[in-house]
Amino acid sequence: MEGVIQRFDFRYTPARSKERDSSVMRLNSTPPLLLFVLFTAAALGIAPIARRPWGTRAAQGSGSELGLPAEKHLRNVRQLTFGGQNAEAYFSFDDKYLIFQHQDLPGQQPGLGAACDQIFKIPVDTPDGSPATPTRVSNGKGRTTCSYFFPSGDRILYSSTFAASAECPPKPDYSHGYVWPIYSTYDIYTARPDGSDLRRLSNAPGYNAESTISRDGKKIVFTSTRNGDIDIYTMNADGSDVRQLTHELGYDGGAFFSYDGKKIVYRAEHPKTPEEIADYKDLLSRGLIRPGNLEIWTMDADGNNKHQVTRNGAANFAPFWHPDGKRIIFASNVADPKNPRDFDLYIINEDGTGLDRITFYPDFDAFPMFTSDGKRLVWASNRNGTVPHETNIFIADWAE
Repeated sequence: MEGVIQRFDFRYTPARSKERDSSVMRLNSTPPLLLFVLFTAAALGIAPIARRPWGTRAAQGSGSELGLPAEKHLRNVRQLTFGGQNAEAYFSFDDKYLIFQHQDLPGQQPGLGAACDQIFKIPVDTPDGSPATPTRVSNGKGRTTCSYFFPSGDRILYSSTFAASAECPPKPDYSHGYVWPIYSTYDIYTARPDGSDLRRLSNAPGYNAESTISRDGKKIVFTSTRNGDIDIYTMNADGSDVRQLTHELGYDGGAFFSYDGKKIVYRAEHPKTPEEIADYKDLLSRGLIRPGNLEIWTMDADGNNKHQVTRNGAANFAPFWHPDGKRIIFASNVADPKNPRDFDLYIINEDGTGLDRITFYPDFDAFPMFTSDGKRLVWASNRNGTVPHETNIFIADWAE
């Protein structure tokens, strides 16, 4: 749904200022999924911030300073973005570029000219090792979310609300409590890597977003409300042959294909009690959803053999396959479920065994993705930020 985290747009950008903690509403007991809301909340404007040029930091940390001693799987941590809210960074299939969402923070200048989430790309490495300035590839209108490269490298995927309005969509009605909007104006688009030749792929009313593509370039998996609920679908790369994969009442989304294209990993929250079901249906009828506890699931690429991976009752999201096809890395607040800001990365076997904590920063770490050889990991984190809600993209060498 729309914020950075979302792929639900779950995008939660963890808030760090104490006065905002209560409204951080993230994914926690009071709504675990709200990481996304954080991004949205941050967009509400939060204290003005110090000014500094892109690529600089009050104290630019080295790899050893950006990583923590307990983070045994991470080596040579490096920061790739500087300022604003950056999240959902995904590698091109040759691992040379990242595509991600960025939103400026009020008062923090200079920004990148994004009042609400827009899609940018950036080279992973530069000749002199200095940070590169991101290039916007969305059209700058409406709000965007969930970007991804085609395997061929000649197209990109993302969702946007611009066709309905060039303005940022309205914020949700928080009189209903911790909720986030499911904008029915999101459609899935494809474009060239420079943003030109924009083409609409989705052709159904409702929320259409959270799209990613298989490594053979043949199938796109995405989330849609076209059937009246929030479910996962697949379609061909040209938008044809749409098929519904999930049918359970509740939210199913944030899906990624395994490297061999045979399986899909996703996050889900299914209301169970009569009260939960009534609340879910009532909010959904108004284009809202109240995030609760998300669990990680897998299924075959055709929707068969659904399997629940996590069963911890916490807020688990942003799952991604390790290239070995046996493990899944994801974000969770399982270590401190009462803290709406503290999300860390974990890796787990598909059968639910072998849980191993990856990050230990006492705030937000999420949206992980491995390079195709499994040797590097990229993710979004609040570490080394200079102001509340600042979320940047980091990359590290992966150590088994």
